[in-house]
Amino acid sequence: MNTGALNETPRGSRLSIAILGRRNAGKSSLINALTDQAIAIVSDVPGTTTDPVYKSMEILPIGPVVLIDTAGVDDAGELGELRVKKTVELLHKIDLMVLVIDPVLGAGKYELDLIQKAGKQGVPVVGVLNKVDLQPEVTPAELAGKLGIRVVPVSTATGQGIEALKKEMIKTVPKEWSAPTIIGDLISPGETVVLVVPIDMAAPKGRLILPQVQTIRDILDHDACALVVKERELKQALADLGRKPKLVVTDSQVFLKVAADTPSEIMLTSFSILFARYKGNLEALVSGVRAVEALKPGDRVLIAEACTHHRVTDDIGTVKIPRWLRRRVGGELHFEWSSGMEMPENLSRFKLVVHCGACMINRKEMLHRITMATEAGVPVVNYGVLIAHLYGILERSLEPFPSARRLLGE
Repeated sequence: MNTGALNETPRGSRLSIAILGRRNAGKSSLINALTDQAIAIVSDVPGTTTDPVYKSMEILPIGPVVLIDTAGVDDAGELGELRVKKTVELLHKIDLMVLVIDPVLGAGKYELDLIQKAGKQGVPVVGVLNKVDLQPEVTPAELAGKLGIRVVPVSTATGQGIEALKKEMIKTVPKEWSAPTIIGDLISPGETVVLVVPIDMAAPKGRLILPQVQTIRDILDHDACALVVKERELKQALADLGRKPKLVVTDSQVFLKVAADTPSEIMLTSFSILFARYKGNLEALVSGVRAVEALKPGDRVLIAEACTHHRVTDDIGTVKIPRWLRRRVGGELHFEWSSGMEMPENLSRFKLVVHCGACMINRKEMLHRITMATEAGVPVVNYGVLIAHLYGILERSLEPFPSARRLLGE
């Protein structure tokens, strides 16, 4: 086991910075210069980089970031067009675009088009004039005037301008790029939160799943106390506490037992509902539960997961949720599954999208997925919201979130 990896900030919690530009503009060389490592393959052959390449690193004072190397936006041919499409699709999930400009070609339609697309997605842009050691035909000032962005001169060969570029990236990063706190705004210093953590067969042996770990860290960061128990020990743990906890947070899969063992005067919610707010839009996901009661036999449902993992015998996404939904509608439903970084393009054929907790993607990507479903006219819920609704305890589970709870009565 790579023990160092256990302490790394997850990619979904890092600032995402994509390096874009034409082929051979020096994007991969820039990645290597920024990281001071030979991360990306560098070659004089155009089109060396095909699929996006991700590299996690630290840029102070921003903190943890992920740099994304991309294919050239002027790639040609049928495969080239697919690569360009993948590159442009990154704009809906990144926080900052670094546009690398070829010193000979200067700036033209490709660069202007990228800046326009970034603007529509609300993504700030930093320009880079690379290879200034080769006496380029254009100056940073000329490019800045043409493109309407700041342009930093650099040489990835000599290291000239790299520190200045880092400073410009830091200045351009959105001031509020990070997601809201997971649980910290719901608790006060010294209060206790009880976390109910069944042993998840999908998690690697000896480890908790990511949302549980991140929630524990957020509780500690806000000077509160975390008491972690399995579902069978909850009742006794609550009885043994000297005072009632502020909140009980449970894994969705044991929602019913935990709800039965948690006194009504103690607020109850789930990790997945916390992450519906932290990584997305809780109100939109709560609104989507209305569609569950409108489902009819024969309807098509998409179950979307942001990660790929080993499917266990009673997997939540492939087994349990389909079984519960079939039982609710009283007949067969047609399920499709997507996993990883891509969603199906034609969402309009579905009556409902059920999404995972999104712990492996950033908030911008999850919000984009919700927007995709909304624009296609398809309601979307996440695992925790759906399970609480099917169990009849969604209203109680939303007690910490009054604005979302009010939607149930509308």
